[in-house]
Amino acid sequence: MGNIPQELRNELWVFPPNKACNGGTSWWLGCDPEPLLIDCPPLEPSSKKVLKKLAAGRTARIVLTNREAHGRVRELQEELGWPLLLQEQEAYLLPGVASIETFVNEHTTRSGMELLWTPGPTPGSCVLYAPHPWNVLFCGRLLIPVAIDCLASPPNRRTFHQTLQKNSLEKLKNWPPSKSRPALASGAGLRMLAGKKLLDWEAWNGL
Repeated sequence: MGNIPQELRNELWVFPPNKACNGGTSWWLGCDPEPLLIDCPPLEPSSKKVLKKLAAGRTARIVLTNREAHGRVRELQEELGWPLLLQEQEAYLLPGVASIETFVNEHTTRSGMELLWTPGPTPGSCVLYAPHPWNVLFCGRLLIPVAIDCLASPPNRRTFHQTLQKNSLEKLKNWPPSKSRPALASGAGLRMLAGKKLLDWEAWNGL
């Protein structure tokens, strides 16, 4: 199968770990009119072919949730021509890349997906909420697997700012629409989840 992604729900796909992103996880959301590739997947010929097929002639947008998720996104953007979207504090890491859009605190994409700036893991970390019919929160590196059924935000040697990270977690608790309780999709490596990809909202140990 190589680096072929797996479809979890209708138009929601997850890619295998990307070594260029410290084993991070990339997601595809086939929303209309603008599909989203959330973080950079492994750039194997198989994954590039699948991305083109999933886009089905549409121009997708690549959303980068943190600086550790960039991988070989420059090469991907050059080949596919898809624009990038990221929080403004990390745009400087991609000088000369064409078609970059940035946001400050919050942003809504053409397809109605919502982004929130959540600094801490990196200066420009962000999360993305996909409402109905998916009801999924793509939490980047803010929430990472720490056990089979648990996501948390433990500090590590790569944490940019622990206090900001705690503040971002408090902000995130009340950010999704009331009672939506979205599924959680981490952008970190998922090996600790023992085959699971999405976790329930209650899996966040800060709740």
